Amino acid sequence: MMGRKGTGRRPFDAERFLHSVGRSRRVVTYQPAQVILAQGDPCTSVLYVQSGAVKLSVLSSTGKEAVVAMFGPGDFFGEGCLTGQPVRIATATAVDTCEILSVLKRAMVRLLHSEHAFSDRFIAHMLARNIRVEEDLVDHLFNSSEKRLARALLLLARYGKPTAEARVLPNLSQEVLAEMVGTTRSRVNFFMNKFRKLGFIEYNGGLKINSSLVSVVLHV
Repeated sequence: MMGRKGTGRRPFDAERFLHSVGRSRRVVTYQPAQVILAQGDPCTSVLYVQSGAVKLSVLSSTGKEAVVAMFGPGDFFGEGCLTGQPVRIATATAVDTCEILSVLKRAMVRLLHSEHAFSDRFIAHMLARNIRVEEDLVDHLFNSSEKRLARALLLLARYGKPTAEARVLPNLSQEVLAEMVGTTRSRVNFFMNKFRKLGFIEYNGGLKINSSLVSVVLHV
């Protein structure tokens, strides 16, 4: 969500503002599969991804898990505390090694009131998040599982960002992709093999997403 080099303007330095809150913030490193926050935990802080990837999942009363979001560098999550949410309604888990900056609610509220540039960018982040949720709903209602998978891969690879490095995905299992797309692992495996044969994706020390994959999403 944050600006990056190559966009024609100086990147917005969110971390500079977040580090200004002193003892009300801390940076923690999480290893792959480590839980960052759990569904039902007290909702007391806002978190910011400095590096790595995070998945957000929800567990139903019947024990079924659904992945509802993925976050990468420059993304906020856990902001429900700012709206009076008493407990976490989802679980955040590290997908690969992550550095997460955590800011206590009271410090975040103070920062939003005192720093207008930061407040404007945070509001823009929230609006973009809402738009993404609406697009995800439309995607699930009207698109095939193949298109949903292609769109999910492009979003995970941060398609459209100026840095080529952003096109390489963290180590996501096909089970996680199936949860995100709302299909079976066998269907994901079928489409991933198809995408690889067509040159849309590559396996070479990681999963690389080529921009040509967008043709699957655009195809009527």
